[in-house]
Amino acid sequence: MKISFELLQILDAIERHGSFTAAASALHRVPSALSHAIGKLEDDLGVTLFVRQGRRATLNLAGRTLLDEGRHLLRAASDLERRIQRIADGWEAELRIALDATIPIERLFPLIEAFYAGGHPTQIRINSEVLAGTWDALMTGRADLAIGAPGDRPAISGISSRLLIRRTEFVFAIAPGHPLAAWDGPIPHNELLRHRAVVIADTSRELDARTIGLIEGQDTLRVPDIRAKASAQIAGLGVGHLPRWIAAPEIAAGRLVEKSLADPRHELPINVAWRNRQEGLALTWFLEKLGEETTVQQLTYQL
Repeated sequence: MKISFELLQILDAIERHGSFTAAASALHRVPSALSHAIGKLEDDLGVTLFVRQGRRATLNLAGRTLLDEGRHLLRAASDLERRIQRIADGWEAELRIALDATIPIERLFPLIEAFYAGGHPTQIRINSEVLAGTWDALMTGRADLAIGAPGDRPAISGISSRLLIRRTEFVFAIAPGHPLAAWDGPIPHNELLRHRAVVIADTSRELDARTIGLIEGQDTLRVPDIRAKASAQIAGLGVGHLPRWIAAPEIAAGRLVEKSLADPRHELPINVAWRNRQEGLALTWFLEKLGEETTVQQLTYQL
């Protein structure tokens, strides 16, 4: 490669100080070394980079373009050096967060914003998971931290967990034009079985997939996420439970109606879980914040 970081630094110094002599002094080099380096670069590229007038050197269009683009690389390299130094002090290069579909991702953003405001070097990646998929993401190494992991922790090593909220609030909601909307009183099990359920596919890859509120033998429509599930139920394509946070506005607007069941769904606790084999500073930061009552309330309101 003909262009190096050292040559970009020389170009930057010449442009800022106005001459090879002044740039050499700033870089603690002799002027002839800078002249030789720039001359060789011009020969290698087959272009002229400077307009030379006596001792003063001014970048021409080609030189200005090279320096402008090169400064982006210099800044990126400098940022990378600082980040690597901080990672060496215990900050992870990347923290992967598995967020269960029952928690709206927007509620996580203030926590992410607070992390960024602290100037921490760790990159954050958020993936959406469903049911056993949230635990599975930890087990298979797809995630370092899981928020909203439902039910009891599977019997797998290397994972710790703690309760986030004891009871999630789901409502059984259907479109006003659905046949069950006119049912008087709690809907019995055998009647529910006759109608299609809208479900989100469990994202687990190795753990046994889970289903909640689904009757064996019931017809299903599987959708990719919780918002798609709500939309499908609004469209009258099926029935099912929805988190209170997403169902309440639709019920208020008349796009869904809430019904009761003769056999109510068993509510699951949801948890914070993490891989405990190597707890870096970013993971520690998030675990501390997720232990604060204000953060828990922000994440779990109307869950």
